[in-house]
Amino acid sequence: MSNTYHESTTIGSDAPVSSVAATADEPEKLIGAIRVVVVNNLIHEATDFSAVARREANFDEQAWLKQDRYITGLALANIEHNIRNLAETPEIKVLHLSEVTREALDAFDADAVVLSGTLRDFDFYQPEMIAGFSDWVRNTSVPVLGICGGHQLVGIAFGAEIVTIDRKEASERRKNRLNEYQYRYVKIVKHDPIFDRIEDRDAARHGWHNNAGIMRVWQNHGLMVDRIPDGFELLAAGYMCPIQMLVRRTPAQLIYTVQFHIEKSFEDWNRKKSFWDHHVESRDGRIIFENFLVEALKRRLSAGDELLCSQ
Repeated sequence: MSNTYHESTTIGSDAPVSSVAATADEPEKLIGAIRVVVVNNLIHEATDFSAVARREANFDEQAWLKQDRYITGLALANIEHNIRNLAETPEIKVLHLSEVTREALDAFDADAVVLSGTLRDFDFYQPEMIAGFSDWVRNTSVPVLGICGGHQLVGIAFGAEIVTIDRKEASERRKNRLNEYQYRYVKIVKHDPIFDRIEDRDAARHGWHNNAGIMRVWQNHGLMVDRIPDGFELLAAGYMCPIQMLVRRTPAQLIYTVQFHIEKSFEDWNRKKSFWDHHVESRDGRIIFENFLVEALKRRLSAGDELLCSQ
């Protein structure tokens, strides 16, 4: 098997360090080879829009499509940048939400799947697309990480509903929504391997971390899941949005979801210091992303060992 997880640190990362944060340690790569499918959850083609979307008074097919494609470029670049900064020899395949099937994942021999965020309300998507994804994610054995809109899509698949932060149906408040934005604190409420090393902070640079179990992560959303989905456990909670991080861990599945944007970590890594010290603030998201990839490879290697023992 070409997929490898290194128990000890391997080659140091080539990721640049901001000149304003030169005293910070460079991230070290714990992951060797990994095959990751990145799922683009934004609208990709005009045919992706539902009849509900087309009935909206402000619906503009070309303008909306152009905006989604622009955001897609930013979101997928951030996710891929994280994977390439965290693994020595990653292989990445991008699929659209409409293309996610067991056959596509098997053909790539994926070790992990990362779901991007979204821009539109989910009733603006063709229902068949959401239903197809839901069927896949309920049955996949490939470890999954859902980010923001991806977190919400997983919630839908397992019985949750998506509401505004003030608990209105999305269709009730399309405009002027309350948004959770910028770096925010969230509280870890359950121990899990995804938080490995999260408390190993330099007190001189991370003075805000005095309360154990507190993370700072980037938020940008106006919708949220209304309940903990069936079969999931709550891992982290917030003030505006109570359900910030979930896990489904069974013998057959490993699914993590985060309401916040952990893919921002390397985007902010090299920015100059402004109101926020981005180099510091992005650290927790980077570690969570890295730990997911590590856990995914452990799951893959464990499955391989079980197969050998059964032969």
